[in-house]
Amino acid sequence: MKIGLVSPYDFVHPGGVVNHILALYDQLVEMGHNVKIIAPASRSVVDEDKNFLHIGKARPFPVRGTTIRISFSLRLASEIKEVLSREKFDIIHLHEPFMPMLCSAVLRFSDSVNIGTFHACHGSPGYKFGWPISKFMLDRRQNKLAGKIAVSKSAADYAIKHIRGPFTIIPNGINMKHFSQDIAPIEEFADNKINILFVGRLEKRKGLDYLLKAYNRIKREYKDCRLIIVGPGIIFRRKYERYVRRNKLADVVFVGMVDYNELPRYYKTADIFCTPATGRESFGIVLLEAMALGKPVVATSIEGYAGVMANEVEGYLVPPKNDIELSQALKKLIDDKQLRQLMGAKGFITAQKHDWTEISQQVVNYYKQIQGQTPQRKVSHNYDTIPSSV
Repeated sequence: MKIGLVSPYDFVHPGGVVNHILALYDQLVEMGHNVKIIAPASRSVVDEDKNFLHIGKARPFPVRGTTIRISFSLRLASEIKEVLSREKFDIIHLHEPFMPMLCSAVLRFSDSVNIGTFHACHGSPGYKFGWPISKFMLDRRQNKLAGKIAVSKSAADYAIKHIRGPFTIIPNGINMKHFSQDIAPIEEFADNKINILFVGRLEKRKGLDYLLKAYNRIKREYKDCRLIIVGPGIIFRRKYERYVRRNKLADVVFVGMVDYNELPRYYKTADIFCTPATGRESFGIVLLEAMALGKPVVATSIEGYAGVMANEVEGYLVPPKNDIELSQALKKLIDDKQLRQLMGAKGFITAQKHDWTEISQQVVNYYKQIQGQTPQRKVSHNYDTIPSSV
């Protein structure tokens, strides 16, 4: 099959959706399919090993406590039509298919079999997928989707408020070869201290402020522990660093953004992984990454995380925005090495079930299912009569 994977987000600033697409790309190519990625980019330097089609210049936009990087241009139509006419994809797989501008426009002009994957699980009633989209446009565009995938039940529950079903749930995957336990830890942190690891953007919704408060409680009793914070962010990092200085917290390390190839070593270094997000997480890919390295997890009991792990199995689920219960769960694992090992071993089994080799096969099976259900029609790929506006 010839497959186009479409991302609305900046290809040179990988996040959850872009990483998902890159991993799926690798698996599909390995399976023998002809695959290209269509996405905007904030600069022209991209991974030349990928069949990457650059459409639109991505720019940052603040949206409800986070920053998304998308192309917001009304002049993409001619380039999109040229690419679709030239490539003649069998499958167009759009990730967040109604996100302006690129995905929504590709969906409009595509005569291929169009499949959408829905990743998000948050928003307010006046907005569709974070942006104001008229019901008329939504109804018209969704009719062009032959198949709909959601990465979790929470993502499906959110999407179905605005989009007709049915949805097939195919979860995020993890590259078990990349997140292998057969790697070396970060040497400077391998000093017998208990390492608590956080991985994520330094944004309010990731809940790092609650982890810092919990760590403040823990540090009073456990001197031989350390908090390692991995992830990009400037504004909130300054706020968190001020908290650390004000409370004279020792052994808090802000690492910043880490290269994807180095990330497994940080999980390997950890004794406990903690992700205290306050909500709006449709899936817990960082949980799977930690589990792949055999690490116990302390996470908040939000739906996206509870769909990945079970309380008191791979770790502990605690109420969001509650630093007291967060600290109590961390203390249980600090006190009990055997418990850490047991929960880590159970987490490894869970991670194996999400290996990308398995997940990608589910995706391909779904492609074939939808192709079989889609009426065959002659496609000219002639877009001359379509207005140029997106």
